Amino acid sequence: MRVMAIVCLAFVVSAFVACGGETANAPPATPPAGTTASTTSAEPTTFAEQVTAGQKLYGDKCASCHGAAGEGTKGPRVVGLDKGALPLDPPATAKFRKTQFHTAADVAQFAVASMPPGAGGSLKESEYWSILAFDLHANGVDLPNKLDGSNAKDVVIHR
Repeated sequence: MRVMAIVCLAFVVSAFVACGGETANAPPATPPAGTTASTTSAEPTTFAEQVTAGQKLYGDKCASCHGAAGEGTKGPRVVGLDKGALPLDPPATAKFRKTQFHTAADVAQFAVASMPPGAGGSLKESEYWSILAFDLHANGVDLPNKLDGSNAKDVVIHR
């Protein structure tokens, strides 16, 4: 199993789609090298393309609750692992999250079921993966391949 040293990735995804906000700003992150803005609605085929798509989606769907820079506002922090983003265990005050996040797959499962609040599952599957890829990238994690259900279980957040 490939281990990604992510102290608190779990909350990144839970927070990444936590709010269906309209803020156009997203956490500052430079997309990985080789990324170009897509002018089509085609689904991303690489991690870099997911990061680019996820940045826009985060701004549109998540920033109003999780902050333009992922710092947390109405919703929890999703960027800044060294500042408490994405803890293994859900905070005692968590409104939606009740499970541990060991891998990116755990986070994705929670996000699809619960985010945005009251509208879990309302985004396309590729949109959830893109937002998660963007949040991983914003926390310093880049993957060699597209993030999806076949490899998310190998992205270990906490042992």
